[in-house]
Amino acid sequence: MSATLDGELSFARVAHWLGRADALSAGPTLDLSQVTRADSAGLALLLELTRRARAQGRELHLVAPPPQLLQLAGFFGLDGILHFAA
Repeated sequence: MSATLDGELSFARVAHWLGRADALSAGPTLDLSQVTRADSAGLALLLELTRRARAQGRELHLVAPPPQLLQLAGFFGLDGILHFAA
């Protein structure tokens, strides 16, 4: 089962997505192709989802991230922690 995030991954919307964190982290993939913009709160959300998946013995693969999100993750040095896939 895979899930999809859409719109902005920003401070204003993270609480909405956290309410669904267990389902979103159930993986094995999380589709990011519909994400339009992200900020540090969005990265924190992805880290939390990754943490929850690992706590259950799974890896969460973040599929089709937009370039802006990849750049942000690289800036913060998180591209080695988050599992981005094309």
